[in-house]
Amino acid sequence: MINIICVTSKYLVLVFMALYTIKCFSYFTAKNPKRRIWNVNLQVFYIFAIHFLCHVMLYFNTDDKTVLAYYPIQILIAILYLAIFHAVYPKASRLLINNITFLMLIGYTMLTRLNHELAVRQFILATVCLFLASFLPYIMGRLTNMRNWTVMYGVVGILFLLTVFIPHVGQNINGSRNWISIAGISLQPMEFVKILFVLFVASGLVKAATLKDVVINAVIAAAFMAVLAVEKDFGAIAIFYLAYISMVYLATSRPIFLIGGVVLVVGVVVLGYILFKDSLFYHISVRVEAWKDPWAYRETGGYQLSESLFAIGTGGFTGMGLGKGMPYYIPVNESDFIFSAICEELGAIFGLCLILIYVSGFIAMANIAMKCKQPFYKYMTFGFAISYIIQVFLNIGGVTKFIPSTGVTLPLVSYGISSVFSTLIMFSMVQFVYILVGKEGEALEAEERELRAAAAEYAAATGYTGDPARGIPAP
Repeated sequence: MINIICVTSKYLVLVFMALYTIKCFSYFTAKNPKRRIWNVNLQVFYIFAIHFLCHVMLYFNTDDKTVLAYYPIQILIAILYLAIFHAVYPKASRLLINNITFLMLIGYTMLTRLNHELAVRQFILATVCLFLASFLPYIMGRLTNMRNWTVMYGVVGILFLLTVFIPHVGQNINGSRNWISIAGISLQPMEFVKILFVLFVASGLVKAATLKDVVINAVIAAAFMAVLAVEKDFGAIAIFYLAYISMVYLATSRPIFLIGGVVLVVGVVVLGYILFKDSLFYHISVRVEAWKDPWAYRETGGYQLSESLFAIGTGGFTGMGLGKGMPYYIPVNESDFIFSAICEELGAIFGLCLILIYVSGFIAMANIAMKCKQPFYKYMTFGFAISYIIQVFLNIGGVTKFIPSTGVTLPLVSYGISSVFSTLIMFSMVQFVYILVGKEGEALEAEERELRAAAAEYAAATGYTGDPARGIPAP
């Protein structure tokens, strides 16, 4: 009987996951506002159904009674977040709210499966971060000069990056010196600096009136990446650089910046790899060799990747069932390689849907950026969208052998409070822009109504019925 319940739950999870993913994209095509609301309301049902069924599998397959204690607390926080955020910000994006809730619940569930201690720690700290980040749309609505803080963004960002070099504070983990530890709490400065970096570039581009201004902005942006290179955090460099050239292209609409940026980075990487393969690039050269043939380095640098591929292959399309796989063989399974653990136990179909959910979040943010009429917020939102999707690409690409592993986390799912908090901050700032875009649309509609009213009044007084050539519409 228990086996029937677990197998049924496994397949229902896949069905609901597929339906949730479909609703992520039908949200964009729904012309009727009521239909759009219906889509996001159905998503809420799928979120809680998937979460419940995952805990059913986890309880019966592991006989772990602590799962029963975690479940109601997670559900309570999720319901409070969905209800309160929507009540305080009724014009916020429901799709982004749902995606945040879903991804965090999947993260909690997988961490409960992998490591109880980390699951509890992540849940407590992430709940606090969720609460704090929720104030950002309100705060940003009262800050009218964020676009003028260019110098502050640049100085604070670079100084915060440099904290990893402070003795007894900075930590060297897995070959990269990109962590700090204060009072027993470990943080990754890069996760927060990428927000400051996007704000710096956005404010700089708004002020740039000449090519000289663009060059100065580029030089300071390069300083951020130079510090990251010394830290040997090449995943972060990829995120920063691709966000930068994308924002510059959006601001200038000149393909030369995009094409030239790609050519430049390829040239620098190739040249640097040749010249500094045994020094600065040694850390990355080991990963490249392991990526090229993980089986040849099975006992050394290729161990992580080979175990990751074994796990994904073992799970197949439908997975072993939550609690029935062997994810503990995957190194760093709670953070960098959590996607492999998900695919092993929940299946490749679930993993593919998860990727599409991330893509839907990117499309939503990019769409908000394109609709925003204020340049600073447009560039900022687009920069966050690029940073977000590049991080997803680097993580999943690394664990599936599509690209060399870079050591970045999977947003909102992997263990790591720095990554979770920074992602929540970005989403909350994007929610402010979404609300702003809604107000801009309402203002435009009001202006059109006034124009039509004026035209009707003019027609009533003169008998004029409209002449497009003179710019006066018919009532």
